[in-house]
Amino acid sequence: MFWSVCQTESQRESVAKKFLKQAGYETYLPLIQVKRRVLPLFPAYIFVRIVDRWYSIRWTVGVLRVLTVDGLPAQVSDKIMTAIQRREGENGLIKLPKKPGLQRGQRVRITRGAFENRVGVYDGMSGPDRVKVLIDLMGRDVPVSVATPDVVAHEQAIS
Repeated sequence: MFWSVCQTESQRESVAKKFLKQAGYETYLPLIQVKRRVLPLFPAYIFVRIVDRWYSIRWTVGVLRVLTVDGLPAQVSDKIMTAIQRREGENGLIKLPKKPGLQRGQRVRITRGAFENRVGVYDGMSGPDRVKVLIDLMGRDVPVSVATPDVVAHEQAIS
């Protein structure tokens, strides 16, 4: 008995899950919330537990194929399955780790543009893809708006 992976038809993971269940297979479809929508963690893929038979999975409605290695279903380790399942919240959705972000007041360095290599203080977002950085110009903090990818945490050199 082991977990394997099926590729499903595009956006038909739930259909495949329903028909695999009707055929007697245990399935696992990890879901995440993206803004207001609930989506599969792995679009077009579903986990299926294989006990003694597997070839009929391929002919299940919504399933395109079983991922195989040397003609046999690829096995997903219990360790990986447990790690995914442990990320489920009370609502059954997977909680993804948050990207390490900048904190208001944190020292940052601008990596491109007119203020390249200037060090300032992160002061929040100024738009969907821009951050506000306070930089010292002529003795006072002046807010500048910079593209998000052009700002990194400033690492202080240890002397």
